[in-house]
Amino acid sequence: MGFDVARIRGLFPALGDGWVHLDAQAGMQVPDSVATTVSTAMRAPVSGPRGLFPSSQRGSAIVDAARRAAADVVGGDPAGVVLGPGRSELLTRLADALAPRLTLGTEVVLSRLDDEANVAPWLRVGDRNGATVRWAEIDIETCELPDWQYDDLVTGATRVVAVTAAASSVGTRPEVRPIADRAHAVGGLVVVDATSAAPFLPLDLEAMGADVVALCGSSWGGPPVGALVFRDPALLEELPSCSLDPEARGPERLELGRHAHAMLAGLVASVEHLSTLDDTATGSRRARLLTSMASVKAYQAGLLSHLLASLRALPEVMVLGDPMRRVPMVSFTVADVPAADVVQRLVDNGICAFPSAPGNRVFEALGVTEIGGAVQLGLAHYTTAAEVDQVVRTVASLG
Repeated sequence: MGFDVARIRGLFPALGDGWVHLDAQAGMQVPDSVATTVSTAMRAPVSGPRGLFPSSQRGSAIVDAARRAAADVVGGDPAGVVLGPGRSELLTRLADALAPRLTLGTEVVLSRLDDEANVAPWLRVGDRNGATVRWAEIDIETCELPDWQYDDLVTGATRVVAVTAAASSVGTRPEVRPIADRAHAVGGLVVVDATSAAPFLPLDLEAMGADVVALCGSSWGGPPVGALVFRDPALLEELPSCSLDPEARGPERLELGRHAHAMLAGLVASVEHLSTLDDTATGSRRARLLTSMASVKAYQAGLLSHLLASLRALPEVMVLGDPMRRVPMVSFTVADVPAADVVQRLVDNGICAFPSAPGNRVFEALGVTEIGGAVQLGLAHYTTAAEVDQVVRTVASLG
């Protein structure tokens, strides 16, 4: 049957609350298999590594399984997977580890399109060490991130280029590979935040040209666990260790404190869940992920097209941007109605949505903060056309 949204909805107990969940920017709801796995793991005896007894071996097995699961999402090597409490924390550790390379006279290239998780850590290190920060700007008409600007932004002094694979604000999917090629030509390191892309697209670390990819399980219905996937695991040995264990090797060098084993077990279950979204998928988990995510991409493309066309048909609505490549994240404004009031109307009609947060770099660049902000919607694996129609009818009632 392939991608069957009715079957998929049945996997999510949380959908029984009666609300329309279009809040995927904050993470998807948790499928039953993930919740059950976490609960079961919390009841089982689990201990720290290097023990010869069963609970220690069980803990090590869970960590190894989590590394393999995160690697499968992007086609990476489990030996290059760093695990932690979230992408913000892990990107901060990465920035701190790369700080010795980001000194006076060097440069970091960031983008206005990125979430703060892939901006703030680099700004702090640059400010502390004297490295220059250069900005890639968005096209305010389309919300594209033109890759040609990196011809001038990336120089011989560039040490790090941080860019998103998909924007949680307006859905834009930049062309990452040309950006990565420019950075690699001068020896720069490319850090790609794939948090908002991973739930909707088949991803390939090599095809993107990324040196490090950041992920967060909650974005696709997993637990709040983050991962950094290094294309070359050997790079981890070149970075200063933040581990409390002086004997830490490989990814353990960027892991601080004990692992939350139950959450890691849930991460594994969530990747297994992703691999079964298309129930005809076969083969290895990586192969099943590629098949399932291709089906998700096709389903969401139709649903997103329906949402965008319906919103644009409303005379008072302005959809922000029109990127050629995007994930199903949409932001819009309603003439003379502040975003907070639009969101309140949506909530009154049983729809979960967010207003834009103050200080968001994308919305600041677009100037919508000055007119009351934007409404943000995020589709999920379990979103239906009927739910999209309910949103459109509610927004239309404001006219």
